[in-house]
Amino acid sequence: MALARVKRLPSRPVILLLQVAVLIGFFLLWHVLTATKILSPFFFGTPLAVLERTWSDFASGVIWYHLGITLLETALAFAIGTIAGIAFGFWFARAPLVSIVFDPYIKAVNALPRVVLAPIFALWLGLGIWSKVALGVTLVFFIVFFNVYQGVKEVSPVVLANAKMLGASNRHLFRHVYLPSALSWVFSSLHTAVGFAMVGAVVGEYLGSAAGLGYRIHQAEGVFDTVGVFSGMLVLTIFVVVIDAVVTVIEKRLLRWRPQEAQTTNAQG
Repeated sequence: MALARVKRLPSRPVILLLQVAVLIGFFLLWHVLTATKILSPFFFGTPLAVLERTWSDFASGVIWYHLGITLLETALAFAIGTIAGIAFGFWFARAPLVSIVFDPYIKAVNALPRVVLAPIFALWLGLGIWSKVALGVTLVFFIVFFNVYQGVKEVSPVVLANAKMLGASNRHLFRHVYLPSALSWVFSSLHTAVGFAMVGAVVGEYLGSAAGLGYRIHQAEGVFDTVGVFSGMLVLTIFVVVIDAVVTVIEKRLLRWRPQEAQTTNAQG
């Protein structure tokens, strides 16, 4: 029987060129729609004005302070939420009774609208960075928690039984069985968690703060400065993409053993 041909993806440079082409096409379409007045420049701005405003903000140094505040809040929310999500995910997956008892409460808290929590955190923690960090943690935690929980539950019972028969301790089971199983689930959640950490920071700044990109966007909206709003959104998008790229590089380094494992299995087959 002839083997079905597997389509190979283009090389990395070709994919990068396609991604850049999509971005350029988006800005060209935006420019055409606003230049022909199909979209009102007052409500949608123009790409050239947005790019010019973004460049001038960076060149003058006005935006660096606000960007630093938002990135600090994002980093803290991401780190705290990830560590807590991993810890509680492993704990709940390894303790079935705890998981069953707290299951309805975990689902109930996760269902709470985060926008409702933002004023409460502002009341408890003030208008500084920690109210924004707390809001970001509530977004990051549950994403990582559910992925880690599922990753640990997906451990093969056969592999687990064999490891126990060979006398593996709990520490060895965690390091050589549970952690490798959950690692890919953890990193798949981190790609989403990075964006949500920044969302929590920006939403918190938008609702009440004196600095940050969310504060700048809110101020621009208050004076109907559409260009300023889109400029702030562009800066947010750029840095989310950069942070996600860093997470991807770390993921490839830590999961480098998986392709080798797959090649070994195919060779043996």
